[in-house]
Amino acid sequence: MRDKSLTDVDTPAFRAAWDLLVAQAAEPNPFFEPWLLIPALRQWGSGVTIKAWYHYGRLAGLLPLRSSIDYYGHRMPHAAGWLHPNAFCGAPLIVAGHEEAFWRAIFADCDRGPAKHMFLHLPKLPADGPALAALDQVLAASPRAHYTAEEESRAILIGGGTAAAYCDAALSAKKRKELRRQRNRLADEGTLTFERVEDADGLAEWTDEFLALEAAGWKGAGGSALASASDTRAFFAETLAGAAAAGRLERLALRLDGRAIAMLANFITAPGAYSFKTAFDEDYARFSPGMLLQLENLALLERPGIQWTDSCAVEGHPMIERLWRDKRRMVSRNIAIGGPLRRAAFRLLKAYETRPRKPAETTA
Repeated sequence: MRDKSLTDVDTPAFRAAWDLLVAQAAEPNPFFEPWLLIPALRQWGSGVTIKAWYHYGRLAGLLPLRSSIDYYGHRMPHAAGWLHPNAFCGAPLIVAGHEEAFWRAIFADCDRGPAKHMFLHLPKLPADGPALAALDQVLAASPRAHYTAEEESRAILIGGGTAAAYCDAALSAKKRKELRRQRNRLADEGTLTFERVEDADGLAEWTDEFLALEAAGWKGAGGSALASASDTRAFFAETLAGAAAAGRLERLALRLDGRAIAMLANFITAPGAYSFKTAFDEDYARFSPGMLLQLENLALLERPGIQWTDSCAVEGHPMIERLWRDKRRMVSRNIAIGGPLRRAAFRLLKAYETRPRKPAETTA
């Protein structure tokens, strides 16, 4: 296991090895691919270490870790898999077939790490993914204490049929009729067009248009739009440019007289995809432009090589969960590291966090 900084990983040689790792990974995670992780590190990566695991001289695993004292609002020093607010999956990149060896190497490295770290926190691991399955196998074969700190379930689109059949099964006849009516009424307002783009043509203008559209709505009013801060604006622009260059970007837009009223950026990471960001014009909310765009997005069901699409939406999202019928469970794990004293302290934490609770109680 080797520790790498942003300077170390942002080189042609390392990026070539990184790209090969991505191509051979047991499960896709765009948030740890170079075109997304490097822009994130540039903006918010102070204190982040890239754990690079080598097998016979070949890069075979990668996971960003950070030393943290904040644990769900409590002061508790620990090591954590690093996710920023615009990253939605924490699965490490691991060459298929080497998952268990990778986890054993991570644990050994953390055992030797700073004594102040009480435990290792691994956020947002796909519950049905090979990384978590291997983690469970390694933990089952060792006395290392562990527990699930948090779970969430968010909408996922599972392939296997046509977009039309999926829509018919997901929505009632009444709802489908209402959406057709809204689309027809919207078309009465002007020339209604839909576009799907996968190359970098016009990307800079498209990015600016997306940022302006999002900022014009409730996110802009609340200060949470990507354009509300220079760091998120720069991250978004650099990430989309990198995704397009890597052949990972799909852009959708619904336009009225040429002006975007709903937009969506997908990351295509076979065998899955991630719906990264979406925005719509709230002045046209009565026509449900966001839902109309999602109907077009169902084409992912028929895309060769794509078996599922993660919504990246919060659990219980009122729009996407009306259309996307399945759920993807994400699990966050806490794992004991270090010597006897730290492991004893961890057992106390585990006993506290796994105690019987009333339904209203939350983590810690």
